[in-house]
Amino acid sequence: MDEIVSIIARELGIPTRHVANTVELLDGGATVPFISRYRKEATGSLDEVKVESILDRLLQLRELSKRKDYILNVIESQDKLTPELRIRIGQTWDSVEIEDIYLPFKPKRKTRAEAARAKGLEPLARIIMAQRDTPLDAAKFVTGEVTDADDALKGAKDIIAEWINEDSRARNRLRMLFTKTAVISSKVVKNKMSEGSKYRDYFDFSEPLRRCSSHRLLAMRRGEAEGILRIDISPAADAVASLERMFVRGQGEKSRLVSEAVRDAYGRLLKPSIENEFAALSKREADKEAIEVFATNLKGLLLAPPLGARRLMAIDPGFRTGCKVVVLDSNGSLLHHDTIFPHGKTDQRVYAEMQMLKMLDRYDLHIIAIGSGTAGRETCQFAEEVTEGMDMDIYMVNEDGASVYSASEVARREFPDYDVTVRGAVSIGRRLMDPLSELVKIDPKAIGVGQYQHDVDQAMLRQKLKSVTESCVNRVGVNLNVASRELLTYVSGLGEALAGNIIDYRNSHGEFKSRVELKKVPRLGAKAFEQCAGFLRIPGAANPLDNSAVHPERYALVARIARDLGLETGALIGDSSIRDRVKDEAYLDADMGVETLSDIFSELEKPGRDPRPKLSKFAFDESITDIDDVREGMVLPGIVANVTKFGCFVELGIKTKGLVHVSQLADRRVTDPSEIVRVQQHVQVKVIGVDMERGRIALSMKGIAQN
Repeated sequence: MDEIVSIIARELGIPTRHVANTVELLDGGATVPFISRYRKEATGSLDEVKVESILDRLLQLRELSKRKDYILNVIESQDKLTPELRIRIGQTWDSVEIEDIYLPFKPKRKTRAEAARAKGLEPLARIIMAQRDTPLDAAKFVTGEVTDADDALKGAKDIIAEWINEDSRARNRLRMLFTKTAVISSKVVKNKMSEGSKYRDYFDFSEPLRRCSSHRLLAMRRGEAEGILRIDISPAADAVASLERMFVRGQGEKSRLVSEAVRDAYGRLLKPSIENEFAALSKREADKEAIEVFATNLKGLLLAPPLGARRLMAIDPGFRTGCKVVVLDSNGSLLHHDTIFPHGKTDQRVYAEMQMLKMLDRYDLHIIAIGSGTAGRETCQFAEEVTEGMDMDIYMVNEDGASVYSASEVARREFPDYDVTVRGAVSIGRRLMDPLSELVKIDPKAIGVGQYQHDVDQAMLRQKLKSVTESCVNRVGVNLNVASRELLTYVSGLGEALAGNIIDYRNSHGEFKSRVELKKVPRLGAKAFEQCAGFLRIPGAANPLDNSAVHPERYALVARIARDLGLETGALIGDSSIRDRVKDEAYLDADMGVETLSDIFSELEKPGRDPRPKLSKFAFDESITDIDDVREGMVLPGIVANVTKFGCFVELGIKTKGLVHVSQLADRRVTDPSEIVRVQQHVQVKVIGVDMERGRIALSMKGIAQN
């Protein structure tokens, strides 16, 4: 463990004691949000990103440690484990080096070299490999299954080729050539040009591997998986010549045979092996980059500004099947649902207007949420006309993934008696109230903010998106008495089972009156309470701290501060002058540092504050309703829908999103689009191209002042 801690500390540039403390907390069942929020003294105030990095590397190194133990056992079972070999394996933490060490001892399927050894040709291979200037008599090895001298030489070269393949120096030299000069190329598979037209940019493509961007590599790999492209990774340098310089000595017959074995080893064994290694490595790096892009976008979406608890009307727009309308109360509960046809015949439109006005009046509504999909703009215009002169706020809501939610088990559990159309409209309304609470119910891959999310390592993607969601949920905090099972699942220390138990307890006993009541929930023990309590809120609780981020373990400290000031605990809430009246040293000890004390006072000043920005009104350009209305030179308002490494996609209020290429994001050179734009950001964009045939809109932000 000490060695692993030292490695992590060195790699991440974090003091060893802070890494050790963090590892101890993680091993003790603490979560990343809890550690970064409530254990700052132990970690040196490491943020979630650094704690997550420690956790990731810890898991990697522990897996590597298990692999090393396995390899040692295998080699020992072969009676080939020398003290030197044990030390070498023990000292290295490079997975590639470990596998190179293991390669000669790795149990193999029947190989050509194994077959040659079985024929007794290894002594001949050693004679050839020595390359001494003596006559070579292969005929004396013609016995048993060896038919003639040529057969003997062929078998000996197979053995030499395997030796070269298993030589760590040869593999490292080839890796160095790949690292410096590897080129990735793709060709279209014969007769697949028409079928794979969307990959035409890669029909005859090549570039240095180290310069190949993640989105290009993932696009090529997708084309390969679909049988459209054939991909190759090869060093530009003469790899065979480099290997020959390692193994070939002299000009004689034996040296010629070794040279032939080198060429065979390279083409049949080494090159495919190292190519696969670099293909996997480049894919893994591309996956990491794409997943980070996805995670950043997801975070922006989850932390989008909420409207708050307000009664509203929500509309899932449609043409032929009509618009599904629901009315929700301030907690998001369904009060009423209906279907209107504002885009049909005149009589249908008139009746739809009457229905809408009746619902608005009956439920005293002043907010309308409208989905941004098909018929969204037309429905928005209809609503604006109907409510003209009224005190009404109309919002268009990104509905990506709403259909996925409406058909999910979660939606069926929430609304067992309603069809998918009603559920979809409810989801649109709830998204406006609180995007975070609603989006946690949907698979992040369905939300529309990823980059090749179906092509990357799915286990890595799931873990990253889970950690991002947990971070956002715990950063915002959760109202214990209205939170859904899905939202509670992401609270530190809970998970699906305990979240379900909390919901069951709440249904049976009514609202929670205090945080301490959580201890009555079945199977929610002391550890789970420690981890979750600080992130759960109870508005209106008798103890005002129960609606704050102050952890229950610090309630006694807050009470002590209040007593020392001659006040009730409640009097500390919202009083910014308290901090100046308290001397820190009176409350600091081994477990209470300045960082935690400062957090407590900040929370007392504004308890339970929402870290998300305020929701601002936004309106798309009314003159465009589809791509046919878009003209080059237009300057349009938009909302950033997705940020990628090659730019960002902007919602313009129509079905087609526009692309701002990275080269068009700013007047200066931009290498990382996330430095300029973020998901849900309101922007002004200029249309610089419209491709009607491919349904694409090219945009630019150059020279345009942004709010």
